[in-house]
Amino acid sequence: MEFKDLEIFQAVAKQGTITGAAKELNYVQSNLTARIHKLESELNTPLFNRHRRGMSLTPEGKKLLSYSQKILSLTDEMKQAVQNQTEPSGKLEIGTVETVIHLPKILSTYIKNYQDVDLSVFTGVTETLQREVLNHKLDGAFVTESDFHPDLVSHQVFQEELVLISDPSAGSLEELKEKPFLCFSKGCGYRARLETWYKDQNITPKRVMEFGTLETILQSVTMGLGVTFVPKSAVNHLEQNGLIQCHSLPKQYSTIKTVFIRRADTYLTATIAKFIETIESNK
Repeated sequence: MEFKDLEIFQAVAKQGTITGAAKELNYVQSNLTARIHKLESELNTPLFNRHRRGMSLTPEGKKLLSYSQKILSLTDEMKQAVQNQTEPSGKLEIGTVETVIHLPKILSTYIKNYQDVDLSVFTGVTETLQREVLNHKLDGAFVTESDFHPDLVSHQVFQEELVLISDPSAGSLEELKEKPFLCFSKGCGYRARLETWYKDQNITPKRVMEFGTLETILQSVTMGLGVTFVPKSAVNHLEQNGLIQCHSLPKQYSTIKTVFIRRADTYLTATIAKFIETIESNK
């Protein structure tokens, strides 16, 4: 079994077809098909279910996918450790929740200082981003502080206040309890905080509406569709322009920390070390 076989296997698992994987890797399809058959022969088990729409992993294939991700991640880590690069370079894949107000400054500073790094940024909710870092799919992520998995280490970025926001014509905080709750999907730290407040106040939201982006949530609030719970820094401009009304909740619900997480057991390359230094210098 070769490392390249595992890379091909991962590409087919990701794309769901030999055609898609061949396009991603710039390989001839027949070559990929032969390598997959060879891998299945070596392991003496089918790794994919073949059907009209493409290919899906068998239970054994799912197990191999998990192991292959760890193996290839360790291989990359080994190369980086042996090469002992002092100057950041290569790929750096970072995740973030949508409301990290300092993120543009952090990214721009890092990119200007280390132009050999190929930086990619992915958005998501805290729970999903934690899982992506644990599974070696992301090098690190900006998330809401919580009880993290023991394999993760966190670096504090900043602390801020969450506020309940509504359209300007909404009434008192008591009246807002009747409004629909607009939020991200489960796993969002801000959503979890407001749900805790609802629970402690014995409130059951009349309706919970999930959205994919912060921009859509904020626009919906300004139009009177409902309320949401977000960092005050993310909506200061809307409040100043009279588009929303901010309502404060007690500190145990509204004070929140954003942290940068990474796997504790991975080699700290110059690329990620300098990224953490950039975070520290931009606090």
